[in-house]
Order: sequence, then structure tokens, then C-alpha cells
Amino acid sequence: MESRQLDILRAIVEESVSTEEPVGSKAISEKHVMGVSPATIRNEMAILEDAGLITQPHTSAGRIPTDKGYRLFVDKIATVKPLSKAERRAIETFLEGANDLDDIVMRTVRLLAQVTKQVAVVQYPSFTKSKVRHIELVLLTQTRMMMVFISNTGRVEQRTLELPYELNENLLTDLRQRLNSAVVGKSMSDVASQLEGILATYGRNERTSTALIISNLIEMAIEKPEEKVVLAGTANLARNSAESSTEIHSVLEALEEQVVLLRLLSDAGETMRVRIGAEQKETGLKRTSLVTMSYGSEGNPLGGLGIIGPTRMDYSSSMSAVNAVARYVGRVLTESQT
Repeated sequence: MESRQLDILRAIVEESVSTEEPVGSKAISEKHVMGVSPATIRNEMAILEDAGLITQPHTSAGRIPTDKGYRLFVDKIATVKPLSKAERRAIETFLEGANDLDDIVMRTVRLLAQVTKQVAVVQYPSFTKSKVRHIELVLLTQTRMMMVFISNTGRVEQRTLELPYELNENLLTDLRQRLNSAVVGKSMSDVASQLEGILATYGRNERTSTALIISNLIEMAIEKPEEKVVLAGTANLARNSAESSTEIHSVLEALEEQVVLLRLLSDAGETMRVRIGAEQKETGLKRTSLVTMSYGSEGNPLGGLGIIGPTRMDYSSSMSAVNAVARYVGRVLTESQT
């Protein structure tokens, strides 16, 4: 495709996003320096239309980008807009002073919705991809105890266990110390191998309860508890005046399901991913676009985040915001581990 045609497609995308109206050749020639006449622009627009990149929504109207046009724009034309100093400072300030993991996640999802003016989705850090910060054993009665597994990201998993024999505090204290010495700082996938040798250090009378505790801790480390996803900014859907109430309702219905939200973020990677319109797997979201990215340290993604909005969203600004927030929240969580 010739560079002039790409320039015209860029102009149509930018004008369509800005005005939420079809774009004509006159508007392009007046607002964008092309160095050619409106007639030439119309000829190039006809080529773009034949290629399925733009379409005419109704007779006598200008043109709007198709999903294919937006795809080409994102892949070949769009440049990620750098955030201003004020925007970068706003992101840092918004996440400063977060008290715990829940606070970090809730601040992140609200910030992303606020910055992009879209629906924001943030996945809690994956438990099985993190490392062990601490194991706590709490005796509730002499035959009942609670086990607490805390990851280095601040995620907490707990389980109550009924014991076949009474357990005294001295044994519990000793076991707690041995467990933490063995696994703190280790990845969840290494917990089983680290705990195998502990059982042999106990006598026969203590071994039954100890074996039950250790086996349950291993299960907690390797099983995949239901992941948690939060969202914010659903009111931003109403800002999109071009969308009908029926279309908004179908989007809201899809977003109500946690399993749908998890699927949206399932392939979030260290590089930006954009799904446009019909590329969406969920039927109720095929009139929307999704921008996602993982967060965490390099080579160790902890979870994913992203935004959902109309296909005519400002991709350059949205991609920049998702990238900045993902990198910052990843840094916050990584620093909290040290």
C-alpha cells in the first residue's frame, strides 16, 4: 500500500475517533496537509474502500474505518503516544501509599479506567506464579488448625484442617520454623520438593498430623485456585453515543462473568496485544476492542490488565496508558517483594 493511502487511512481513523462521525475527503484536505486535491483523496479513499479498510455507513456520508482498517492502523501506522510528565506523575501518585494487594489492584483498575476513559480490567497476581513469603500455622483447637500461605505479591490463601490427633504448641512452633526455613523465597512449583525431607525428622506419633499438614500445604502451592479479576469504568460505555442501548447491554452482560474476564486476559503478554471487533472471542464483545498487557518483572509475569472500549477508541493513547500502568504496577509489586 502506498504511503499516501496509509496517510489517508491514518487521517480517517484520527478524525473518526475525534468526531465520532464519518469522514469526507474535504475534511481530510482541510485538516491534514496532504499536498493533493480532494478529488485525489477521493480516488485514494475508493482504493481503501475496495481493500475493505474503510466503509460508507450510509449514502452521501463520509467513510469510517472497518475492523480491518483499524487492524492495519494498529499494526503499521499507530505510534504509541508518550505520556506527559503530568500523566506519569498522576500514575505514580495514584498508586503511592497503597496498603496491601487489594488496595494496589483496586487503585490500578480505577486509575486505568480514569486515564483511558474506557472499561478497565485487572487480574490479581497469579498465586502459582509467585514465590513464598511466609507460611503461618494457627491452632484453633487441639485438633483443628488453620494454614495460611502468603505469596511475595501479598496474595493470601488459607485452609482449615481437622487433625486426627491432638497437636501441641511446641510441635506447631517447631514445624512452622522448619517449613518457613525450607520454602520462603522459593517458587510455588518448588514447594513440594523442599518439604519432602521435613517429615522424616519427626517421630511416629507426630508423623501422622505432620504428614497431613505438609500434604495440604503442597496442594495449596500447586493447585490453581480460582483467579480473581476486577473491573472499573463501566459507566464509560454510556459515553459512546454511537452505541445503542442493546449493544451496551450485551457488553455489560459479558463483563458480568468472571470467566469471561479471565479469558480476556488469558493471553496477555509482555508485549502489547490488541483485539479488534470481530477478533474478539466473546459474542457480546464483537463491537469492542481489547488492549491487554501483562505486569510483573521481566520474564516473570504475575497477571494481566487491559481496557475494553469501542473499536473507534484512541488506540495510540490507550496503548500508551496500558503500557505505562502495567509497567508501574509491576514495579510496585516487585519492590514490595524485597
